[in-house]
Amino acid sequence: MVNIAVLGYGTVGSGVVEVIRTNQKLIDQRVGEELRIKYVLDLKEFPGDPVNEVLTHDFEQVVGDEDVKIVVEVMGGIEPAYTFVKRCLEAGKSVATSNKALVAKHGAELLKIAKEKNINFLFEASVGGGIPILRPLHSSLTGDEIEEITGILNGTTNYMMTKMFYEGADYDEVLKEAQENGYAERNPEADVEGHDACRKIAILSSIISGHQVDFEDIYCEGITKITTEDMKYAKAMGMTIKLLASCKREGDKLNAIVCPCLLRGEHPLFSVNGVFNSVFVHGNMLGDAMFYGSGAGKLPTASAVVGDIVEEAKNLDRNLGVMWSADKLVLEDKNDVSRRFFVRVEGSVDEWQEQIINAFGMVQFVKAEGVDGEFGFVTEKMPEGVYEEKAKECPAVIKAMIRVED
Repeated sequence: MVNIAVLGYGTVGSGVVEVIRTNQKLIDQRVGEELRIKYVLDLKEFPGDPVNEVLTHDFEQVVGDEDVKIVVEVMGGIEPAYTFVKRCLEAGKSVATSNKALVAKHGAELLKIAKEKNINFLFEASVGGGIPILRPLHSSLTGDEIEEITGILNGTTNYMMTKMFYEGADYDEVLKEAQENGYAERNPEADVEGHDACRKIAILSSIISGHQVDFEDIYCEGITKITTEDMKYAKAMGMTIKLLASCKREGDKLNAIVCPCLLRGEHPLFSVNGVFNSVFVHGNMLGDAMFYGSGAGKLPTASAVVGDIVEEAKNLDRNLGVMWSADKLVLEDKNDVSRRFFVRVEGSVDEWQEQIINAFGMVQFVKAEGVDGEFGFVTEKMPEGVYEEKAKECPAVIKAMIRVED
């Protein structure tokens, strides 16, 4: 019998308990022995819930019980999650978590402790919810050098961008609808400002580089400035706008960014709509691969957590080698990364065409139906720092800029 403890009985924690109880026979078969929930830790009471049979309010009871081999942290946030997870690992218990904030900030340290104790710290659900991406990167694609990971990693913003694109709704309208449908929090900042996606791409960058990538070092821009006019331009160009989180290898350097991007119709992420997430991976041997599915939600996320629990239960007292160094990776400067830019300008093409070409070189001019008093253009590929200098020198009034993903 393998005894586990679940820290937190909120949305994901209750989902983990539900998945295990619903698929108990199947899970036991895959583990090779019975998997039993011995404790669920939470500060609250749950009258009438069967969880009361295993409910505890005392963490010391969990960490001090030698029969508990695996601890599931689904509390969220940094503290007390970090303290609890660290103590469990030091006590020789494997840990599975869905906590992206914890993994992004303390992943290297916690992985090191797990390796020293010959146990495991797994976190598949911290990136992409129910989409399996971390384990394939670690176990299936170990023969590849991963040259690019680009993903739609936040279901809330993808839902909002989809509604704005297909229904012509404005930002405030779709945000309110997302909150009413339970896709967005009352305070949506972590989603709409890109912070959630930024932590996830930091974790992915750390895995493929083997070094600590701090999310604070990644340029992060949310969707709050995207307008219905931007969507009309996208349609005029046969493109769409998505919030992308991306890390790419350029020679011996790695760059990472989170920002809204224009995608052409042929791009593999173009048709990923609604609350779904998707991750595009390019390996130097594999070529292109796509991972697609429910990026959030109680049961999809819980399913990924239970997958880690099963993996740990099958490998008690054997470290699986998931690791990255605490040595910090210095990312390539955003200003040195070349890309194309879509720019919106006040006035008319006739009025500014010559000055725009003088400032930016050859460009493709764009006019969108239903957008008056302005026009747009797409630049050739250039380093971002060069674009910013050209934008400063441009005599026309630039209203907005969106990066173009090739």
